[in-house]
Amino acid sequence: MSLSARPAFRDVNVLRWLTAYTASVTGDVVYFLALSWAATRVGGPSQVGLVVAAGALPRAVLMLGGGVVADRFRPRRVAVVSDAIRCAVILAVAAAVVAASPSVWLLVAVALVFGAVDAVFMPAVGVLPPRITAPEQLARVQGMRGLSIRLSNAVGPLLAGSVLVIGGAAGAFTVAGVLFAVSLVVLLTVRIAAETEAVSQRASTWRELGDGLRYVRRHRMLAPLVAVIGLSEMCFSGPVATGLVLLADERGWGASGMGWVASAFSVGAAAAALLLTVSPRIPRAGLTMSGALLGTAAGAASLGHAPSLPTAVMFGALIGLTSGFTTTVTGALIQTETDSRYLGRVTSVTTLCTLGLAPALFPVVGVTVSLWGADVFFAGCGAICLLAAALGLSVPMLRRAELRPPKSATPAGR
Repeated sequence: MSLSARPAFRDVNVLRWLTAYTASVTGDVVYFLALSWAATRVGGPSQVGLVVAAGALPRAVLMLGGGVVADRFRPRRVAVVSDAIRCAVILAVAAAVVAASPSVWLLVAVALVFGAVDAVFMPAVGVLPPRITAPEQLARVQGMRGLSIRLSNAVGPLLAGSVLVIGGAAGAFTVAGVLFAVSLVVLLTVRIAAETEAVSQRASTWRELGDGLRYVRRHRMLAPLVAVIGLSEMCFSGPVATGLVLLADERGWGASGMGWVASAFSVGAAAAALLLTVSPRIPRAGLTMSGALLGTAAGAASLGHAPSLPTAVMFGALIGLTSGFTTTVTGALIQTETDSRYLGRVTSVTTLCTLGLAPALFPVVGVTVSLWGADVFFAGCGAICLLAAALGLSVPMLRRAELRPPKSATPAGR
């Protein structure tokens, strides 16, 4: 198969991948809510944290190893196998819940297994776009991926809530398993370009992981780009959501006010994803990324000082828009610049930066808000984004980065 240069949103093969990805992300949302609900019913609110942490820990610890597996055994094969395991595990849990009331330790075991498999699945499915479309379409694919995530995060909770009311945790686990099955079936139909399916040279897992980390460290663009991603996602992969709850409580806006700001954030992010999906090209991608980070920094600092709910909603939409631009552009740059032999490992590094740093900051949110107020927390988020923007502007290769296919393969450290 040769890579198609037609617009990604008109490419049937890309749309198959997107459908599989959307079903998977929606299944993740339903599974997570079903797991939390079951833990609450069995052990009470105090046990929910234990179960959720049990799932987050192996995913964070094994994520880099998942990138090695994707590079060694071909990403689609790894994605298919891990998706099948997730489907089987969740459907088995649904059957177990129907047969008898689950214990907290059963839920912990399920969370551990699912987290470990997720650590393999996420890098594998994330590195498929360069293997199914032309390099100049990668920004569009990242925009479509952003829309998929927003849709899944909107539909997933509604679906989970409805099923939990009707069929309880067993019904919700069943729906999650069916969504994983849909993802698996559609993923099997995605065609991969044979010339990009080279398998990395066999070596020990630790050596391959070390090679991948050295590749990132020595690459003149990827090293600072990964740092920018880590800084830009540090607050916005979870801590800001907690900060919004505390901000709304502090200002007396209530749960509905928090919901309005969070919804505005989602609408802004979806608008950015849609705009980048239909745009034929992103000129001056490096400068666009840094400019968007400056906007996010200003929006975050201003949100903490918003004098009224309507103003906070406006700043929430601004943050969603600018952070959506950043996420799409950085994702496309990663997939454009990375040698296909290392793409799984590089993706696992960026995914770890996105998901692995956030849990460490959750305790900081509460401490900061209780000691100094929500405005200080959001000012800190703005300062972190400002640091990311400064890094993007200070590195010449990153500042001049463009989203266009490279003319020839060059070694790391170019």
